[in-house]
Amino acid sequence: MNKTTVLLADDHTIVAEGLRSLLEGEFELVGVVNDGRALLKAAKELGPDVIVADISMPLLNGLDATRQLKRDGATSKVVFLTMHAEAQLAAEAFRAGASGYLLKSSAGEELIAAIHEVVKGRAYVTPLITKDVLSFLMDNSSHPDQSAIKLTPRQREVLQLIAEGRTMKEIASILNISTRTVESHKYEMMEGIGVQTNAELVQYAIKIGMVNISSPPGDTAQ
Repeated sequence: MNKTTVLLADDHTIVAEGLRSLLEGEFELVGVVNDGRALLKAAKELGPDVIVADISMPLLNGLDATRQLKRDGATSKVVFLTMHAEAQLAAEAFRAGASGYLLKSSAGEELIAAIHEVVKGRAYVTPLITKDVLSFLMDNSSHPDQSAIKLTPRQREVLQLIAEGRTMKEIASILNISTRTVESHKYEMMEGIGVQTNAELVQYAIKIGMVNISSPPGDTAQ
């Protein structure tokens, strides 16, 4: 019987190496990447059964990477392994197309169990936040949070890169669009969100889990 193939995406080298050691005995680890755009490329080339990804990653966060994968018809199951314990973010992960959600404080055995569960077509939420997630979904079923839905996929890409401290020229190069187009997206976002400065845009990106508050702008590009 063939082993389940797993692609790992985490921008922290120590974490990634620890996960590699944990997963290799149980699964076939087909690749390790450290940013969201590399994740998209590797997922397309390798077609893993399961993708284990962080949410806060440079260039493209895990949520938006998952949305793109699902829009492109990828069948890989996505399991988020993250430091974010917020029920709202976990609910957003499942709306993006994830099959599992665990915290980095979870035991290693739990990640292995979660991968086995999602391969069987089941969803998995760590018991550490299950109650909070269910409460959030029940409280918001009639009035879902629309704060992160005001933006187009391209605007979300631009916003993350702005929050990472990228210049307009750098963003244009990464996204293969003109600097004028980047500026246009920026000002449309500012108007739609109701903010007036770059600092407020960054605060919004942090609020919706697009970037990690513990990583100063620019550091995530490492």
